[in-house]
Amino acid sequence: MTRTPEEHGARFDEKAADYDDDQSEEYRRCADLVISYASPGSEETVLDIGTGTGEIALALAPEAKRVLGRDVSEGMLDRARRKADLRGIETVAFDKGRFRELRVSEPVDVVVSNFAMHHLADEEKRAAIDAIADLGPRKFVLGDVMFFGKPDPDEPFFSPEVDDPATVGVLADALTDAGFALTAVESVGSESRRGGDGEAVEAVHDQVGVLVAERTERAGRIEEPIAGRETDDVTDSEERDAESGAATSEGPIVPDEGGTASHEE
Repeated sequence: MTRTPEEHGARFDEKAADYDDDQSEEYRRCADLVISYASPGSEETVLDIGTGTGEIALALAPEAKRVLGRDVSEGMLDRARRKADLRGIETVAFDKGRFRELRVSEPVDVVVSNFAMHHLADEEKRAAIDAIADLGPRKFVLGDVMFFGKPDPDEPFFSPEVDDPATVGVLADALTDAGFALTAVESVGSESRRGGDGEAVEAVHDQVGVLVAERTERAGRIEEPIAGRETDDVTDSEERDAESGAATSEGPIVPDEGGTASHEE
């Protein structure tokens, strides 16, 4: 971790008032994908780690029975609570918590996190994923800064002094070791360039993406191969990184059964 949880909390306390207005297109698209993939049932409880101002938690509240939001920044949590009050949403509960100290005492069915885990070192990410697995959710949806290939050093989508993104392979290995199976991998794109015919072309981002992991006993087999490979499980980080990089032009991985930085440590 590049900074302590307390330092990150203080940093985002200062950002809380303008946080919702200052987010990039990639951040917003990532959040939309996390919401879409989460898809909780009406009797399910959702945990949003690094909830920030609560936008994802509040978006999922109408679908779920209950949503728990956890964050290290009290300033962010205050904004989230005010937004819930203004919208009349009573099925969300926001409180202090972090990846490895979640402070959750009730069963959780779906866990989500957006633009938060990249503040942790790789071994801390693994410990965080283990802590999430210990809660017994059927699904974990992670949106974050992550490397699908070798990032362009001239165009980093992160701040090295406060961020420590992992490769997709490192995250995938940690998820599978914790008992999850990857059912979707999607890089986040933005319509930021034009093709030869002048039409907008979806430009995928090699440093921002969403991983969907489901409990091994529940997850469907992956239907679409990554960049033409077979669908056998991959456990080697380097092999998975190479394949994930190729997958950025292929779109999401779809299970056959249907299936700038943030604020949490």
